[in-house]
Amino acid sequence: MTVTVFPRTERGRLTAVYGSLLLLAGGGLVALVYVLLGQGLYASVSGVVSTVSPALRAGERVDVDPGRSAEPARTRAPGEQPSPEQLKSYALTRNLSDAVTEATQHRLLVVSLIALAVFAVLSIWLAWWMAGRVLRPVAVITGTARRLSGENLDERIALDAPPGELKQLADTFDAMLGRMEHLVSAQRRFAANAAHELRTPLAVQRAAAEIGLAGDPSPERVATIRAKLIGVADSSEHLIESLLLLAVSEEGLESTERVDLAALAAAELAACPQPGLTVERTLAPLTVTGDRTLLGHLVRNLLTNAVRHNRAGGRLALTTSAEGELTVSNTGPVIEPADVPRLLEPFRRRAERQHTAGEGAGLGLSIVASIARAHGAELTARANPAPDGGLTVRGRFPAVQVRPDSRRQGGVQPR
Repeated sequence: MTVTVFPRTERGRLTAVYGSLLLLAGGGLVALVYVLLGQGLYASVSGVVSTVSPALRAGERVDVDPGRSAEPARTRAPGEQPSPEQLKSYALTRNLSDAVTEATQHRLLVVSLIALAVFAVLSIWLAWWMAGRVLRPVAVITGTARRLSGENLDERIALDAPPGELKQLADTFDAMLGRMEHLVSAQRRFAANAAHELRTPLAVQRAAAEIGLAGDPSPERVATIRAKLIGVADSSEHLIESLLLLAVSEEGLESTERVDLAALAAAELAACPQPGLTVERTLAPLTVTGDRTLLGHLVRNLLTNAVRHNRAGGRLALTTSAEGELTVSNTGPVIEPADVPRLLEPFRRRAERQHTAGEGAGLGLSIVASIARAHGAELTARANPAPDGGLTVRGRFPAVQVRPDSRRQGGVQPR
């Protein structure tokens, strides 16, 4: 069995690292002081002791070097030998200096080791406390993440700390929670709205079959109920196709090709009914890379939405630019700017649904937004001011520029 000695928690690891570094620094400091003091201690002690020796009282100078012989150096005549009393005094001085030096070094070592032990305990405690302070935001983030579920995504860390890496981490986590809450709410709302939209035509079909065909209905009544059922079935089929298209666009693009978006927009505009509307078209050359079918749905949904929510004698404008922009603008009811972002969500309408003929399911602009995301396009929508009203939707695509020398060969160059 393998025994792990190293701490298993980040706080324990930080404590071990900080404590080891502090102990290493303290031990190095003690060793340095001991070595440096030991090198000059003997000379200092010898000088002090020699000042009270009998030899110096007679005016003699003693110069003792621990690395040399104990024979003293003094000022005397050439060839003069020290007397026995002088040698005895020098030996006594040397022995006394050695004893004092050894005792001082021993005392210094004992005191230093005791101080280092106290310093070790204090440093480990400080390292443990400091590691806890540093890692407190991480503990808060971990606790919040453990408490999170689909029911309390509105909870935030809201870390109260000075600016730094951990503060940035907590703020990033809060931003991620906000996006998750928005996505989960949108998913729940989408599921509820889809169930409601699919349940309504089923209820109408059931009521028509049970009530309209009860008893012995006349041929005229049967024809009316038949037309009603066919209309409801067509509406349900359109809704299901829209949901499938939305799902496909959310999955991304499986294959791409170069698409002349200006020509595609012109074809969709020609196929779109424009009853009593003034149409303005400015179609500059625009080539993009993407799925032709999905791009056709994008333009078709924009035009259908612009026609459906227009007013009698209103205006519809379709524009493409070489900068990669596709713009559809229409007149119509005045829309509050705060309500515009909601119109890009599934099953969101400016007004409550009346379940009348030709009324959409509220998926048109959400499909447009999904297809634009799949193509890397930036989609923006803004409400037109009164009195014209209506909506302007602009998609900015990563355009593909056609080089002049390659037009005949169909070559293109990404912008």
